[in-house]
Amino acid sequence: MKNPLAEPLVLPCGVTLPNRLVKAAMTELLADSRNRATPAHAALYRAWAKDGPGMMLTGNVQVDHRNLEHPGNVVIQGEQGAEPLAALRNWSAAAKEHGNHVWMQLSHAGRQTHRLVNQTPMAPSAIPLSIPGIKFGAPKVLTHSEIIGLIARFADAAAVARETGFDGVQLHGAHGYLFSQFLSPLSNRRDDDWGGDLAHRARFVLETVKAVRAKVGTDFPIGIKLNSADFQRGGFSFEDSQIVAGWLDDASIDMIEISGGTYEQPKMANAEGAGQASHDPYLGKASRARESYFARFGPEMRKRLKRAKLMVTGGFCTAQGMADAITSDGFDLVGLARPLCLSPEAPARLLRGDPVDLSQPDLRFGPGLLGPKSPVKMIRTLTGAGGATWYNEQILRIASGRRPDPKLGFLKGFISTQMRDSRMARALDPNR
Repeated sequence: MKNPLAEPLVLPCGVTLPNRLVKAAMTELLADSRNRATPAHAALYRAWAKDGPGMMLTGNVQVDHRNLEHPGNVVIQGEQGAEPLAALRNWSAAAKEHGNHVWMQLSHAGRQTHRLVNQTPMAPSAIPLSIPGIKFGAPKVLTHSEIIGLIARFADAAAVARETGFDGVQLHGAHGYLFSQFLSPLSNRRDDDWGGDLAHRARFVLETVKAVRAKVGTDFPIGIKLNSADFQRGGFSFEDSQIVAGWLDDASIDMIEISGGTYEQPKMANAEGAGQASHDPYLGKASRARESYFARFGPEMRKRLKRAKLMVTGGFCTAQGMADAITSDGFDLVGLARPLCLSPEAPARLLRGDPVDLSQPDLRFGPGLLGPKSPVKMIRTLTGAGGATWYNEQILRIASGRRPDPKLGFLKGFISTQMRDSRMARALDPNR
């Protein structure tokens, strides 16, 4: 019996991926004080590459140094000198040493920019995040000319990605970052050509895809990470997502990765409901048990696509669950993120057909009200963010040649990352 995870995949642009496993995007926080790639990026991706995922997605590579997801992001902005270009080439070469493909994820944090980086980040509308605390500042409204400039920046960054050996790009249109902010009626209250009905809210991402395609040509893969929904009342819905996916398909997107949530509603951080049959309000019917929460959106999303391939990430524990996503749910690619922080060898085992158990540890600040199921929104939000920081500590271990440490204390990892964020923000070169 054939292993569906080991089958090659031909993308609409003609590029063939060697198998169906993807190292999904995770923030590395390895850039230097000028937001350039470092030898640690090459070491990290060389370690992941040797175990065989057909394609690897980088973490957030930003197009504006004033609007970062974290101070340690790599940034491609303006003219690139010989040194940063060489660092990017080293990164891509290391990732491809074993025949893997590597795509660069391009992003702009918008209003989800850390206050340590920018107290007045740019956004579609001047609507701050409704999250307790002072981590994020009050956003400023992007002007029409600034939006046009950002479209050009994404296209230029994609051209740099191709020039430096990356095999494709993925636009981060999910999780409440800038494209997602434009798509949601909760964060986009504009009354010009970039806001209002869904077609106008989607204009920014569609124009960006058009500009990127013009820069990189027809034979270079372009993907997008798209929310299945924001999971907020009155926000970007699954019905909206299906319509936008169809428009993206028509606009020559090669791959759509289905995700969901924002910093305000971090569904992507905990993938609640994974592996449980439930009544899904976005599909309007009972859905069978699935390991991955977002896999339930595949069958309906597939109906809207004529050419683009579908990818799903999050919640997978077993080879059977991943195979089911491909054979039963209409997905073409399966992404693994956090499991590879603790089990970098998992892709090799999956491709051989070996049994795996990629269940992740139950991370929490403490028992009861301090756990991830806390009725207190702030605790749930902090637990989601804390989980990301704990896994980032594992990424740093792999990048430095050490083994992951599943026994690392959750609170210790959270505090370590917060302190490192502050140090990196203070060290940022103002001339970068």
